[in-house]
Amino acid sequence: MRVLYIDIDTLRPDHLGCYGYHRNTSPNIDRVARNAVRFTNCYASDTPCLPSRMALLTGRFGIHNGVVGHGGSAAELRLEGPSRGFSSRVARESLFAQVRRAGLHTVTLSAFAERHSAFAWYAGFNEHAMVPKRGLEGADEVCALASNWLARCGTRSDWFLHLHLWDPHTPYRAPEAFGEPFAQEPVPHWLTEEVRASHYRGYGPHSAREAVGFSTDYPWGNYPRQPRELPDMDSVRSMFDGYDTGIRFADEHLGRLFNQMADQNILDDAVIIITSDHGENLGELNVYCDHHTADQHTANVPMIVRFPGHGARVDSGLYYQIDIAATLLRLLGGNVPEGWDARESAGAFAAGASAGRDHLVLSQAAWTCQRAVRFEDYLWLRTYHDGYHGYPESMLFDLVVDPHEQQNLAPQQPDTVRRAQSLLDAWRADMLPEGSGLEDPLDVVMREGGPFHVRGQLPAYLARLRATGRAQAAEALARIHHQGT
Repeated sequence: MRVLYIDIDTLRPDHLGCYGYHRNTSPNIDRVARNAVRFTNCYASDTPCLPSRMALLTGRFGIHNGVVGHGGSAAELRLEGPSRGFSSRVARESLFAQVRRAGLHTVTLSAFAERHSAFAWYAGFNEHAMVPKRGLEGADEVCALASNWLARCGTRSDWFLHLHLWDPHTPYRAPEAFGEPFAQEPVPHWLTEEVRASHYRGYGPHSAREAVGFSTDYPWGNYPRQPRELPDMDSVRSMFDGYDTGIRFADEHLGRLFNQMADQNILDDAVIIITSDHGENLGELNVYCDHHTADQHTANVPMIVRFPGHGARVDSGLYYQIDIAATLLRLLGGNVPEGWDARESAGAFAAGASAGRDHLVLSQAAWTCQRAVRFEDYLWLRTYHDGYHGYPESMLFDLVVDPHEQQNLAPQQPDTVRRAQSLLDAWRADMLPEGSGLEDPLDVVMREGGPFHVRGQLPAYLARLRATGRAQAAEALARIHHQGT
């Protein structure tokens, strides 16, 4: 069996044509999706990049594997201690080790491990290669590696190729020569001038006023497609065009790989999975061009599974991404380790049935410290550290009537909030049973000074807020975080 696992970084499902987007960002992905199972409510359990892929690797939530952030103790897998054998748990139980045990030759083409110092990622891979640009490489460069590998090895019948494209991760950087494919097309209608102006008066890293961090200075160079702030609707267009062009650029190079596989007569019988590690906030919750929260737009990921012999359909059940990984593993003839948090549903998949969960708990601790409960039509966010965005402790959104999270219903629906809180409390008690001796890694993040990307940033940011006419916001943040004014 041949398996192509396409991992497109920072990819929102609602910006793909096959998920209903009005722009033609993904014609080649859409072509695959027409003959695939498309999951509409698949979520990364832990976000963003490092926690998400460590969950995928281990089949376990961050609360169990220990990785919920991008720095400090919570960026490392839990030590196994005296129980560790000659081989570590990740060596024995990783997704890719299990795929290899099922008889497939495993390959990853990704700079992820180097970018995040996450070298456990390689556990279970027979081969790995990368373009050494720590995530600034383009789809053309990564797909050239894939094309070379397929030319040499594609016709063998027993491979699993993980292909990681960084487009459209910020900075939005599709080559200038690729042009402006969406220059004449409308931007998403919800982000009006009124919304933009309100956000511009607001605050927070990657807010409309400082869209590349805590200021308008971008440390990685000049990228014309990447707005540094959003003072007008032209810059809003620049953001959407920059992000969407990154998707289209990745899609074009994937199309070339699909054509190559067709020429090699290996496309039609290959398993193809298209997904991401997390999404991207494009104005939601006043986060622009980044992924700071445990909300719908950072945690919801595309999941397209084309498995020959299984029909095309849409599955709207609630799944963790690791659930789909476990299901794929079983379909490939592998075994799901007993200690995984993932639930496999290979039987339901084969029968064309949905086997989603009744609710999900999602975590973020790189830019904010939050947990979310996704249930029914709702997403409830519990904020432990606001990442200097000024978020209230409790936020509730009806994703059907308010998909861009503009109306916090928590004050109006206390019973719904209590229900969400009880689900979160029960989940945490189940994950960390009394007497387990395990500490919640979100508590570790808080004890070590808060989310990694905002540690130490507050004094300078308060000064910037005052210098840019937002003294009231500075006073509010100073009060929240007990910072002297």
